Amino acid sequence: MNLEQALDTLKEKGYKHTDKRTDILRLFEKGKGYLSAKDIQLQLKDQYKGLSFDTIYRNLSLFVDLGILEATELDGEKMYQFNCTSHHHHHLICLQCGKTESIEACPMTEMPQSQTGFLVTGHKFEIYGYCEHCR
Repeated sequence: MNLEQALDTLKEKGYKHTDKRTDILRLFEKGKGYLSAKDIQLQLKDQYKGLSFDTIYRNLSLFVDLGILEATELDGEKMYQFNCTSHHHHHLICLQCGKTESIEACPMTEMPQSQTGFLVTGHKFEIYGYCEHCR
């Protein structure tokens, strides 16, 4: 996902194009890892005086619902990045800078089938640690 695709998705789903939404999404395009609502507020505070966490969270939630962003939790804080839509994969996530790296291996291929009739409809696998730069 990139900024142009994200804006197209908003338009296709009937949501208004606003400067705040564009600027929030632009931060994800510039970033190389996950961002929190606090990161967004800090980066946009001079541009949008009084930008509330409620406004930020409402837009982040919308972006996740539309498949524009994906979310994870690091140290008890919800973090976001552009959704990787190219193919099925998982991530290595740096706990210090939030940088992500894709990994192609999927542990679900090794999981035994449920004997209880449980139907798996999706999964998420993330490995946390420190990138080469942050070590």
